[in-house]
Amino acid sequence: MSYAQELDIALLSVQRATLLTQKVFHNNAKGTLSKDDHSPVTIGDFGAQALIISALRHNFPNDEIVGEEEASSLRDNPSLAEQIFALVKESTLDDNSAESRLGGPVKDVDAMLAAIDAGNSSGGSKGRIWALDPVDGTKGFLRGGQYAVCLALIVDGDVKVGVLGCPNLPIDDAAPISADVGGEGKGVLFAAVQGQGATSRPLTKGPLASAKTITMKEVNDITQATFCESVEAAHSSHGDQAEIAKRLGITKESVRMDSQAKYGSIARGAGDLYLRLPVRKDYEEKIWDHAAGDLIVREAGGEVTDAEGKQLDFSIGRTLKENKGVVAAPRGVHGRVLEVVKEVLGAK
Repeated sequence: MSYAQELDIALLSVQRATLLTQKVFHNNAKGTLSKDDHSPVTIGDFGAQALIISALRHNFPNDEIVGEEEASSLRDNPSLAEQIFALVKESTLDDNSAESRLGGPVKDVDAMLAAIDAGNSSGGSKGRIWALDPVDGTKGFLRGGQYAVCLALIVDGDVKVGVLGCPNLPIDDAAPISADVGGEGKGVLFAAVQGQGATSRPLTKGPLASAKTITMKEVNDITQATFCESVEAAHSSHGDQAEIAKRLGITKESVRMDSQAKYGSIARGAGDLYLRLPVRKDYEEKIWDHAAGDLIVREAGGEVTDAEGKQLDFSIGRTLKENKGVVAAPRGVHGRVLEVVKEVLGAK
C-alpha cells in the first residue's frame, strides 16, 4: 500500500497546525496549564490537536487516534476554550485545495472540544491508529527553542507514515546542527513512509513545498560524531551520555535540543547520534514521542533501538512499556554505540 493520501493529509494537517503554534508563540499568550504529571500544556497544544484530529476524522473516520491531550480542563474553563477556538478558526492554509482536503475549518467550540477528546484511543496491535503529539517539547516551545508537531500512522502495531513539523529548525538540510533558533530560513517538514525513504521540505503557509530525499550521514570515524540529547535532565541521563561519549572517544560537545527535532536533525545528516537514556526504572516513554521520528530515521538509513538493542514496540498501548531508552545512529556505527551504552548502563 502506498499510503499516498495518508501522507498528504498528515503533511498538510501538521503544516496547518504549525501556523497555529507559531501564532501562539508570537502572541505570547501561551496560556500554560499544568497536567497531572506537572508537564506544561499550552493553548498551542490544544489548538494543534484540534486542527489535526479534525482533519484525520474528516478523511479517515474509522481510524483511532492516540493524542496527548484531552479537553476536560477546557470544558471547565469556557473563556480559555473560546480563546483557543479563535486561534483554531483563523489558522488556515493559504490554499483552497489544501484546506478542502483537510475538511475546512473547525465548525465551533463544541466541535473543537470533541476533536481534542477523540485522541482517547488506548492504542494496541490491531488496526489503524494515529499517534499525535501536538507540541512535542513544550518547554522548548515556551522558551523559543526547538519543538515539533508530530504525527504517525501505526497499522497493526507497525509505523507506516511519520511526519514532523519543526518550525525552528533551518530549512537547509546541510546546515550544521545547533540549538540556535530564530531568524529567516527556518521551518522544516520531515516525512517518511515505510519502504519509501525519508524527505524534508520547507514549511509553508499554503500548498506543500516540493520534497527532497534525506539520508543519514555516513560516520567513518566515530570520534568525529555529533551527539544530540534532550535539554531536560529529567528526560535523559546527561551523566551517562557524557561517559558514553568519552568511551567512544567523542570530544565534541553534544547539542541539546527539545523534541523529535533531534530525530529529524540526525536523519538529514545535521547530527549523527541521538541517545535518550533511562533516568528511572519505572519510566515509560509515550508512543507519540517517538513513532514519527523512529520511522524517519530508519527510512533515512539509520537504526533505532532501545538501550538493550530491541526495536521500539508501538503495538502495546499508549506507552513503549517493553522498551527502555532510545539509541538512534547510522547503521554502520549503531552496533558500536549500543555496545558502549550497554557497558555504561550495565556498570550502574
